[in-house]
Amino acid sequence: MPPSGWFRRRSGDGAGAGPASPDLPDGLMTKCLNARCDKILFNRDLDKNLRVCQYCGYHFRLTAYERIAMLTDAESFVEWDSTLRAADPLEFPRYQESLDRYRGSTGLDDAAVTGGASVAGIPVALGITDARFMMGSMNSVVGERLTRAAERAVDERTPLLLVSGTGGGARMHEGILSLMQMPKTTAALGRLSRAGLLYVSLLTDPSMAGVFASWASIGDVILAEPGAMVGFAGDRVAKQGGGGGRKPTDYQTSEFQFQHGMVDAVVPRKELRATLERVLRWAS
Repeated sequence: MPPSGWFRRRSGDGAGAGPASPDLPDGLMTKCLNARCDKILFNRDLDKNLRVCQYCGYHFRLTAYERIAMLTDAESFVEWDSTLRAADPLEFPRYQESLDRYRGSTGLDDAAVTGGASVAGIPVALGITDARFMMGSMNSVVGERLTRAAERAVDERTPLLLVSGTGGGARMHEGILSLMQMPKTTAALGRLSRAGLLYVSLLTDPSMAGVFASWASIGDVILAEPGAMVGFAGDRVAKQGGGGGRKPTDYQTSEFQFQHGMVDAVVPRKELRATLERVLRWAS
């Protein structure tokens, strides 16, 4: 488990719930987002617990760099392809303004971070999508970075770990270029498989739409965090398409997908690194 202080809070990441009274400083406490819990949590304790509610086990979302700090060996991560920038082929209204706004609020260039790292001394190629940047939606940059990570894993003969935090599917602002990232990433993972290399997919909240319909659901080993939203079309989209019938209460959660054979294991956050180490050692 990472040492206390591994989580570095940034303004605008939705981590704090604001002051509970005029006498309390901002960012001191956070309200659990589980409506059945609703407890007020001290951020200090929440951070020590890897952003998991100690009362109900609700897993708060993490940023890409928080995932890196949690899963990889200290100071082992080296970022790749950080200079790639999104094009605007359709001259979509206010797309560039949106990109600039998200870059400023998240500190990211786009919704995916890729690089090389090690886990318990085992080299891995790593890719993570971050829901804070346009809900982690796939565009030309996201697809290209993940594809290059898979190709580099082949070149360097390392396992590949991809972490999904995407609820936005293909980014409509780039039209067909965004949709093309589904088959492109899938084809790259096919080449990885033919090279006899391991691909581990970690599904976190959310893992939806085009990501779940492509690279996130075809891992050799598929792990998921508890309570994560995992599926293709969310309730609002399903209802618009005429598919809003009665559904199980845990429909499109990691637990539902595990029960129906789409996920190999639902792993609490505290056990993720140890589980990942076992999987990597088994395959090495």
